[in-house]
Amino acid sequence: MLQRFFIFCSGADTDILEDCSAGERTKYAGIGATVFFTAVMATIASAYALYTVFDNYATAIFFGLIWGMLIFNLDRFIVSTIKKRDNFFAEFLQATPRIALAVIIAIVIAKPLELKIFEKEINQVLLEEKNEMTLANKDQLALQYTPTVEALTSDIESLKKEITDKETEVNALYETYIAEAEGRKGTEIIGKGPVYQEKRDKHDAELAALQELRTTNTNKIAAIEAQIATLATEYQAKVTETQPVIDGFDGLMARVNALNKLPWLPSFFIFLLFLAIETSPIIAKLLSPKGAYDLKLEEQESAVSSWVVQQKGQRDILVTTDRDVNNRVYADIAEEQELYDYKRKKARELMQMQADAFYKKQKSIL
Repeated sequence: MLQRFFIFCSGADTDILEDCSAGERTKYAGIGATVFFTAVMATIASAYALYTVFDNYATAIFFGLIWGMLIFNLDRFIVSTIKKRDNFFAEFLQATPRIALAVIIAIVIAKPLELKIFEKEINQVLLEEKNEMTLANKDQLALQYTPTVEALTSDIESLKKEITDKETEVNALYETYIAEAEGRKGTEIIGKGPVYQEKRDKHDAELAALQELRTTNTNKIAAIEAQIATLATEYQAKVTETQPVIDGFDGLMARVNALNKLPWLPSFFIFLLFLAIETSPIIAKLLSPKGAYDLKLEEQESAVSSWVVQQKGQRDILVTTDRDVNNRVYADIAEEQELYDYKRKKARELMQMQADAFYKKQKSIL
């Protein structure tokens, strides 16, 4: 039962194989088994690849089975259409397009399994790329807020400088009226005279202005700091909003690109393995000698071809003979006077009817 199933997978004619030796049946069962297990590997590989895209088991399994059946049908078609010939070069030339197709199928099958085999290494590469993308995303978003924040920070520094400059001015006035009282500067008279009082009043006025400036600028600085805090909150919200896009950067294409950044040699050997599996049925048919199955299949096809050629020749002869007979029949009929008189009578009646119809139409117009 299993052998018959694998023979079916090989695309061989079971009726012909029934009359062949057990060795021929075993050979084609082996070719069919290779075709079947290649389709199984294709199903597993495509299901995993589709799972990375849809993240759903049912969808991945469904389309994986469809892909596996497609690969099975292609492999079965490739193997069944290779016919054994007496010239190896002619056989190889016949198999060249099929080998090229097998290479393409091997690449398609191997790539998803490489993604699974090197999953941990790929995750590491993706993690590094996500970290780089996160930093780049923060820097890019910061460009939208940095100029405004820097301008607001500069305004705060200007307001603080105004206070500092005013404090310096008030301290200088304080030193002036104290020096006047001690007789070190100004009138150099010790005591609190009129000049001292004048300088003291000026200091007190500027001190009051300083207090008012401190209050005003402190309120302005608080308002600007609130704007900076709002911008910082908006910036963090933008980062939080865009981060899921970066976190989800692990689709099929991203994993393929990450795989390409890994050393190529392990992936290349896996590809060679699947290439050997995929091309093994074709190579087996090319290298195997012409067996009883090939001879019987060639005999059957030759018999059908001969029968087709014979039937075509007979049809050609039949058409030629029928044409000659018809020519003779019509030539004989053309010489009969009775047929001539009959056609002449009908032609006269037809021309009379045309003349009557033309007369009636012209009369109606007038």
